[in-house]
Amino acid sequence: MHQQRRQPDLVEGSLPVFVFPTELVFYADEQASHKQVLTLYNPYEFALKFKVLCTAPNKYAVVDATGAVKPQCCVDIVIRHRDVRACHYGVIDKFRLQVSEQSQRKALGRKEVMATLLPSAAQEQPQARPQEEERRMKEQLADRVFFEQTAFQTESRTASGGPSLLTVLLGLVCMAALMLPTLGEQESTVPVYLHLSVNKKLVAAYVLGLLTMVILRT
Repeated sequence: MHQQRRQPDLVEGSLPVFVFPTELVFYADEQASHKQVLTLYNPYEFALKFKVLCTAPNKYAVVDATGAVKPQCCVDIVIRHRDVRACHYGVIDKFRLQVSEQSQRKALGRKEVMATLLPSAAQEQPQARPQEEERRMKEQLADRVFFEQTAFQTESRTASGGPSLLTVLLGLVCMAALMLPTLGEQESTVPVYLHLSVNKKLVAAYVLGLLTMVILRT
């Protein structure tokens, strides 16, 4: 391993890349499946930097499309499908993970992962694809153009990177409710009809906590 790390003439693309899973399947009727995680492993004794490319960048949002993996460690890459529509059912896209040494620019290794959107998990065929269909599919994908993941990473975060206006308004209402006097307070310039009971303030605090979790997840 140590000699491989120091080998200056390592052939480009010859380094094995270890990624799990090797195929991503999204289901339109399962919201939880719209977010998938790719795990990139680095079993070597030297650090690797990685880059994620995609054939259909507008359909996916990838968190941290570029980064580094320490020796004998792994890193999780979160991929979200952000264009779940019937016209994309059955369409096969591809992600490519390229890795290189920290001090080099050439890709020492690459691994391709297929991604498919299906309408439902119940409609997935349990049997494997016929060999002829699989061969034709690979030939069709062979000449696909891969785009830089970083080119749409910022865009994806902007498109889905904020809470809705209704969520913000509800949060402000709950905060205002918590700031109002409690029912029974005597020394207050606020009209009595705006005094809230303890139960109402507890409800406002609970709702505000839920809204905070929603905002942090967006």
